[in-house]
Amino acid sequence: MSPPVLDPPSSDPPSSELPAALHARLSWYGVAALAAMFLAATGIGLAMAAQWGRAPVVLLYLPPVLAAAAFAGRWPALLTAVAATLAYNFFFTEPTYTLLIRDPGDVVTVAMLLMVGLVTSHLVSSLRVQAALAAFHASRNATIAGFARRLLSCGDEAAIAEVAAGELAAIFACHACMVGGQPEARLIAGAAGVDRLTDADLAVAAQALTSGMAAGRHISGGSLTDWQFYPVRAAAGTLAAVGLARSDGSPPVVEERLSLLENLLDQVALALERAWLESAGRENIVLRERDTLRSALLGSIGSDIRPRLHAIAAGLRKLQRTGVTDAEVLHDVGGETAKLTGFIDNLADLDLTQTQDPVVIGAVAIDLYRRTVTLGGEPVHLTPKEFAVLAELARNAGRVLTHRYLLRAVWGPAHENHIDYLRVAVSALRKKLGDDVILNEPAVGYRLAVQSAQ
Repeated sequence: MSPPVLDPPSSDPPSSELPAALHARLSWYGVAALAAMFLAATGIGLAMAAQWGRAPVVLLYLPPVLAAAAFAGRWPALLTAVAATLAYNFFFTEPTYTLLIRDPGDVVTVAMLLMVGLVTSHLVSSLRVQAALAAFHASRNATIAGFARRLLSCGDEAAIAEVAAGELAAIFACHACMVGGQPEARLIAGAAGVDRLTDADLAVAAQALTSGMAAGRHISGGSLTDWQFYPVRAAAGTLAAVGLARSDGSPPVVEERLSLLENLLDQVALALERAWLESAGRENIVLRERDTLRSALLGSIGSDIRPRLHAIAAGLRKLQRTGVTDAEVLHDVGGETAKLTGFIDNLADLDLTQTQDPVVIGAVAIDLYRRTVTLGGEPVHLTPKEFAVLAELARNAGRVLTHRYLLRAVWGPAHENHIDYLRVAVSALRKKLGDDVILNEPAVGYRLAVQSAQ
């Protein structure tokens, strides 16, 4: 689809376009004004020469030179300086009404007038150029700052694309759109009547997205499209592409304004990166809060429910010893209690705030996430209590855990004084994994040797 018809842009160049500010031409009105100034200077000079002599007359020709330099540029000012010198020579040096000079003093006066005119015209025109440059850069910076300020209020890709397309269409007086997606390009937003692109347009946009180089009409690969697509690049690669086009097929951006377009595209890239980082940050916050809640729930299960299950199991064992209740019922209740205790232990062993990488001590790898232990790459079978002791030590690898802590965590509060249970489990673990995996702290407890990621 060709871009819809736009109202033709104004014939006046934009104020931010530097060549228009520096290459002004002297109009016929300007020529007439300079001629009038010359006539006025000559008339006043003739009157002054008759009354006070020719000495002050030479200064009357400097205002036309200054006016030409200020309003028309260097070359018209230089021509005006030459014309002023010739006029003074023609009307005020002997013989008058000729370009001949007899008096050496008049030669010096004419030469000085010419020199002063040339230097003055050069200085004034230089000041004019500097003023034009300052105005150009001020307008350019104001355009970029306003563009960036409007992008700052956007929170997602669609909003950024809509604002960017609208602003670029206004700045360059053309149609604008933004395209994203790789490898298949898609229209994100358009301005100035753009609501869809043809397959040929999207193919050229995909070329710009893939190559990171501008593509389209008058550039490359765009013979079937009226659009020019410019990539929006960042350190991570090409984020999107901005499309510009005119209804008459002329280039939407003149060469002198390409640097302005590049700066505006950099602002779009910054806005897109900021939006994506903010989105990722919000997702991370949600995940972190969810994991924190899960960890709190799991901790509550371990600290609140597991002791009660241990208490139920202890009560069942006491009933079994007294023999006052049906043994089969006690056996069934004990079996279900043991299963529930195992489920609770598995849940309590999960810690979503820790890494899922195995804990490695030499040739031994302890994978808490998958509940597996390997020695030299071969799986090692452990009893539930042995794995529970090893898992508690692995979660606190390098730290000394007291006997009472391990007994309470693995066997429950009712057995925190039964150190022989713990010693039997540690002895079995050393036989299966090696003596250098679990270190003994005399009269205190145990710890794992080291902890590192596999």
